[in-house]
Amino acid sequence: MNILLLGSGGREHAFAWKIVNSPKCTKLFVAPGNAGTAQIAENVAISPTDFEKLQSFVLEKNIELVVVGPEEPLVRGVVDYFEGNEKISHIPVIGPGQRGAHLEGSKDFSKKFMERHGVPTAASKTFTKDTFSEGLEYLKSQTLPIVLKADGLAAGKGVLICETLGEAESSFKEMLLDAKFGEASQKVVVEQFLDGIELSVFVATDGKSYRILPEAKDYKRIGEKDAGLNTGGMGAVSPVPFADKAFLSKVEEKVVKPSIEGLHKEEIRYRGFLFIGLMNIGGEPYVIEYNVRMGDPETQAVLPRIKSDFLEMLIHMGNETLDNYVLELHDFTSTTVVMVAGGYPESYNKGDKIEGLSEAYSREGSEVFHAGTKLAENGNVLTNGGRVLAVTGMGSSIEEALENAYGTVSGICWNDLYFRKDIGQDVLKLIK
Repeated sequence: MNILLLGSGGREHAFAWKIVNSPKCTKLFVAPGNAGTAQIAENVAISPTDFEKLQSFVLEKNIELVVVGPEEPLVRGVVDYFEGNEKISHIPVIGPGQRGAHLEGSKDFSKKFMERHGVPTAASKTFTKDTFSEGLEYLKSQTLPIVLKADGLAAGKGVLICETLGEAESSFKEMLLDAKFGEASQKVVVEQFLDGIELSVFVATDGKSYRILPEAKDYKRIGEKDAGLNTGGMGAVSPVPFADKAFLSKVEEKVVKPSIEGLHKEEIRYRGFLFIGLMNIGGEPYVIEYNVRMGDPETQAVLPRIKSDFLEMLIHMGNETLDNYVLELHDFTSTTVVMVAGGYPESYNKGDKIEGLSEAYSREGSEVFHAGTKLAENGNVLTNGGRVLAVTGMGSSIEEALENAYGTVSGICWNDLYFRKDIGQDVLKLIK
């Protein structure tokens, strides 16, 4: 089977790593890919949002399955483009259509969807420029801290947790009136702060059946002890010790089932991944947000734990036969440490040479996933983004997994790199 994978991040490298290890894979193409995917697949210089070029490519290369990694092409309607085009409508695309992608593309839409289907979530209200004054009054009625969310896509950085009313009012103005996040903050959702332990649950669905993948906890802030600016993610741990069988059973009954049934009731075609950001509050699950794809860097911690054939699962999702897939998991722990360019998530350099990769690849107990990297003409691997690499360690315990991850991280270097040294430490405290 010839497969096309869209995207260029660490999530896509992890997808590619799983796909090429399946006997069902004949040839994998990645558009546009990175230096890591180039080592195991064929990169293609096509943007995931250039639908016409994608159409030409899939016909030329006899592509039989398209897998969409990031959210942007989904929100822009890549699935609808394929399904509405006679020449390529026969090719299954893994990802929701544009209506389903609104669950991530619009925080306001997703909150209303949760309310319609009884999915437990924080109380909230949405405001625009026209209702700015009303929004300021609403802020005054809220308990601190206050959560502000840009309605649209903001690369994982559109959520602000404001500790004071003054900070909330100032940020509310910056988002709505000063367009801090561009079009993404034309609407702002003001949400009740939920005080609990955060985790993410991932669901694969063909629109009817579903499989719940391993859960993960990620680390969003740039600084240790969760200080500083929000990022796309600085690390992840899977499984999550505080998500026991009883809690995950509640997640399935109170969140997963009504979410999948809600999609079906509203006739929203959805063959893809549903990422459910959750808060565990006293053993009860509350949904913080939906995303319509796998997380990054959670994917790099979750996928190594999947023992059964990952490509086979994707095929069943595309054919709407997921009921026939048996999901098997490894019982080890995975921990992922993200290595970033100095200055991220603000300004940073690109084009720095990365040293130590050959040795890192050969270390047992870890995998190196590329994100913001590119190959130079002389074969050197260069930095090409804010989040550069994600190193996943595996072990029989979280301590062993962390030791393997950080052991590999210590052997990789480039000018002005940064990583958090406290990934998983909060989880360790909970289980000791």
